[in-house]
Amino acid sequence: HKPCLPSAFRTQSQPAAASANRVSIYLPINHLLSITQIYTMKFSRSSIILAALAPSVSAFTSQSVNNRATSLSMSESSTPFFSSSISDALDREVSYLPGKADSDFARKYGHLAGAQVRTVGEAFSQFTDMLGTPVNALYKGICTDLVGSLHLIVVNARFNKDPVFSLGLVAVLDLVLKNYPEQDTAKKIKTAMITSAGLDEAEIDAEAASLEAWAQGKTKDEIASALKGEGDSPLAAISNAAKADEYWMYSRFFGIGLVRLMDIVGVEQDMSVAYDCMEEWVGTCMGKPFYTACSDSDLYFKQKGKLDMMETMMKEIEIREKKRMADRLEEKAEMALKKAEKDVQMAEQIALEAEKEKQKA
Repeated sequence: HKPCLPSAFRTQSQPAAASANRVSIYLPINHLLSITQIYTMKFSRSSIILAALAPSVSAFTSQSVNNRATSLSMSESSTPFFSSSISDALDREVSYLPGKADSDFARKYGHLAGAQVRTVGEAFSQFTDMLGTPVNALYKGICTDLVGSLHLIVVNARFNKDPVFSLGLVAVLDLVLKNYPEQDTAKKIKTAMITSAGLDEAEIDAEAASLEAWAQGKTKDEIASALKGEGDSPLAAISNAAKADEYWMYSRFFGIGLVRLMDIVGVEQDMSVAYDCMEEWVGTCMGKPFYTACSDSDLYFKQKGKLDMMETMMKEIEIREKKRMADRLEEKAEMALKKAEKDVQMAEQIALEAEKEKQKA
């Protein structure tokens, strides 16, 4: 037997692939066995070390190809998209038509698919054309926000106008425009804003007035009972309609309408108190999500505080302007009085000189 020297003992001039001129070295059999044992022991130690380090190494390396393939196959088998052939699934996706989905929402609003909807830009254009005059710089930002918000609410397919919404809209416009410098322009702003959203101002005012008149003399508990759907009041009818509609849409002006009802029935107009009352009325009584309504209530009181500060500032400006005007009038009066005295003195001097000339003559 002629064993070959292992690769670790070959020199650089002895490549492993050399077959024609292979150099064979004869070793004693006991030496060969010891070498084999050494390599076997080294391999065993290496295997043990790698096996011990494998879990820790896997924590810092990406998932193996086999694991990724296994997870992909599991996800494919558990996903409806891969429950049948991919081509059939793609055909279903490509053949989808808006408003034709197999759902209650699509069956209720599917007929509106493809309908033409006015843009916010068109609403702004109509508002500007109807108003005809620039908005005061202090009110430009809030008027812009109101026009855009009102338009986006009204064009929503789920929107349904009711007296609470109308009361909230009127309350907001009255709060914003009550201290507008030119009240004639303020009325035009209200008309243009409501009309640009596709609403009827007279109808909005009538609904708000009717609900406000009904709420006069009521208590907080009576409002809560009406919101639960008890009785035959207009507020109970609104609440029952909202409860019966799975896709009923809450709007910011609806929430402010409830804040206005709080004010009418004597609830303290404080942010924290209104928050708790809104949570009870919307969440408990109506059974609807109340977080947005409570957030709108907080926003209303924050904006109301800013508007009150603006009102105070404008009154101070008005007082200063009146004082300046009074000072200017006083100065003009003093100048007129001095001029009159000077004219009298001049007339007396002229008369005296004329008398002297007459005596000389």
